[in-house]
Amino acid sequence: MQNTSPLFSVIIPVFNREILLPRAIESVLNQSFKDFEIIVIDDGSTDKSAQVAQSYGVRVVKRKNGGVAAARNLGIKLSKGNIIAFLDSDDEWKKDKLKIQYEFFRQNPSYKIHQTDEIWIRDGKFLNKKKIHQKKEGYIFENSCELCLISPSAVAIKRELFDEVGLFDESLRVCEDYDLWLRITKKYPVGFSKDRAVIKYGGHSDQLSKSETAMDRFRIKALLKHKDMPYALKVAKKKCKIVLKGAYKHNNKEFIAEFEPILKEIDESLDSMHG
Repeated sequence: MQNTSPLFSVIIPVFNREILLPRAIESVLNQSFKDFEIIVIDDGSTDKSAQVAQSYGVRVVKRKNGGVAAARNLGIKLSKGNIIAFLDSDDEWKKDKLKIQYEFFRQNPSYKIHQTDEIWIRDGKFLNKKKIHQKKEGYIFENSCELCLISPSAVAIKRELFDEVGLFDESLRVCEDYDLWLRITKKYPVGFSKDRAVIKYGGHSDQLSKSETAMDRFRIKALLKHKDMPYALKVAKKKCKIVLKGAYKHNNKEFIAEFEPILKEIDESLDSMHG
């Protein structure tokens, strides 16, 4: 019996992006590699995002607003492809993005995750990446503790990897991708192609990263899932001190009460490791 499942499942979460969404969907439909399905998860939009997506004849699933982690997870659960690729609704792919990833996995069957490079545009202007933001390949757990080196719109992940490391953590309003990358890079190497096959747009006012203060709070929670890794604890300690410095400055008693005990716990864990 012939397998009729697509190779790639492309998951596009959207919340009130009716203006930007067509660019994202069209960039998938225009791919040179055609063996894919598209699932748009409308995360409780109040504009016409769902209708816009439906006009392209792609699968659209509406849900109550629950955040991007929950939207992506629903897409994964509903998908049929062996490889999951995400596309943020404000980004776009160049036409060979999926072809590049198909070729990589064909030539490197032991790899479970791969990403391409990307072009950054902020407020309409091209940005040159600093050296610290350059993507890396191989075992990059320690690099990934410091900052997010994998982009959701650039990555493709074999389905079996989610079965092993789990889905996105829905308790994290932001940095949910950073959390997943830590769980993956702790165990597996990341494939990378230098092709700049994704255009990543930034600077618009509705980006999640602009809606949360002290985003290191969420990164610390992700790092503390890896208490067996001294490097993760050291980075968590550094980020904890940054959060507390800001909390003391602004007399944020809630943050102080939450992160002082965490810092103490990290210190005790590091001391016990050094024996």
